[in-house]
Amino acid sequence: MHLPKLEALTAVAVWALASTCRSVPVARDWANGLCHADLQELGSKLSSTAKVYYPGSSEFQLASARWSTLAEPNVTVVVVPGTENDVVETVKFANKKDLPFLAYNGAHGSITTLGEMTHGIEISLSQLSSVEVAEDGKTAKFGGGTISKTVTDELWNVNKQAGNLLGPALGGGHGWLQGQRGLVSDQFVSMNVVLANGTLITIDEKSDLWWAMKGAGHNFGIVTSLTTKVFDIEYRDWAIETITFSGDKVEAVYQAANDYLLKNGTQPVGVINWSYWMNDANADPNNPVIVFYIIQEGVTAVDSKYTKPFHDIGPLSVVPDSGTYKDLAAWTGIASSSIPCQKTGYSNPRFPIYLESYNVQAQKKIWDVFAPAIRGDSVFNNSMFQFEGYSTQGVHDIDSRSSAYAFRSENLLIAPLINYLPGGPERDSQAHALGTQLRDILHEASGRKDMRVYVNYAYGDETSEQLYGSEKWRQNRLRSLKQKYDPQGKFNFYGPIA
Repeated sequence: MHLPKLEALTAVAVWALASTCRSVPVARDWANGLCHADLQELGSKLSSTAKVYYPGSSEFQLASARWSTLAEPNVTVVVVPGTENDVVETVKFANKKDLPFLAYNGAHGSITTLGEMTHGIEISLSQLSSVEVAEDGKTAKFGGGTISKTVTDELWNVNKQAGNLLGPALGGGHGWLQGQRGLVSDQFVSMNVVLANGTLITIDEKSDLWWAMKGAGHNFGIVTSLTTKVFDIEYRDWAIETITFSGDKVEAVYQAANDYLLKNGTQPVGVINWSYWMNDANADPNNPVIVFYIIQEGVTAVDSKYTKPFHDIGPLSVVPDSGTYKDLAAWTGIASSSIPCQKTGYSNPRFPIYLESYNVQAQKKIWDVFAPAIRGDSVFNNSMFQFEGYSTQGVHDIDSRSSAYAFRSENLLIAPLINYLPGGPERDSQAHALGTQLRDILHEASGRKDMRVYVNYAYGDETSEQLYGSEKWRQNRLRSLKQKYDPQGKFNFYGPIA
């Protein structure tokens, strides 16, 4: 047997596919009626560099694995486009066969709405990886599957920088440089997008869709390439100080963070506060600890005016380090090679909330819930609570009406991450109850009526208003654009617009 233009299809996979398709009921259970002849049809339309993987192969397993196993999408065929037009043909094919489809990039989104995909085609963008800096050095074009590390490394080699890339930028996109540059999506210049009907279009600020792609982009299309602003590297030096505290210091630590770092939303550009609550046997074998990072750009040691107030609290340890921008992800445990970022079969739901400052009393309340929940041999003992305090001037300076990203006034992104091995619905419910309780404590303490949630970290039970802003005009504009560009809800698997 032969499938034209389809690579990575072993003899065993061909035999298995053909055998399955001889049984119509099984075939329809397998992929809603998708059979050998159908895949031949798809293969004839794809480029010579495209790949198709089927269940049972190691390639399929690797390509379809996700960082979080909770409410995973169930894909039945993986297509790995070699060109942008391969995405077009795959979407058209899926529509013709009435099959759902879902684009994969890093597969680190853990939102439970992905589980609504019970069968269909995964479109893995991994081969659409490229970095092309324009001759004038002001912009660069990236393939839709280019991961952040590749962007950082390739640009660094030519003395350039940009933020993280897709898909985080489709939800706004936070990053180390946002104090200077704004969100990652604020740097977009143009993009190629495959729409729900399989049309490939190029859009920029002149398009009505442009507004929606910057904050709610997961709902509107598959970005196959992107042109964005890039910048000369201003500072190669970065420094960090890792300060570890016992839990009894929680109120003092976050009062100091408010007083000496956040300063009512005026945290200095190039200064970042970032912390985790987690178990660390080296720091304390019996109890969770607070690991607090102070990060500064353009120096080889963090300025003592930022660190001394924390030293005075009485930490368990203080570890300074210095390096470059390229070290930041590894320092904070979010590099592609970091253990927490590996796909190891764990569930990883998050329960994010945006806040303007740390409520010290609420921090104590959530510590008193979180610490015992993850202590010792708890099934949740690999969980962590994450507090991201970037500098924000570049985000605040841009008109909040200019994009679908709605939460420019915020200074903190906070999220418990409940990490656990799958253990059935009861364990999932326990994790959900814990994460919801923690977030609700912070929300109640904020005094706000509306909860504000970062879509890229969302659990999946949040409302459209919580994900994309509660203003009536904002919701109306999103719904109008959704009706225009995706009336059948083909892109409803990631934070759908209600």
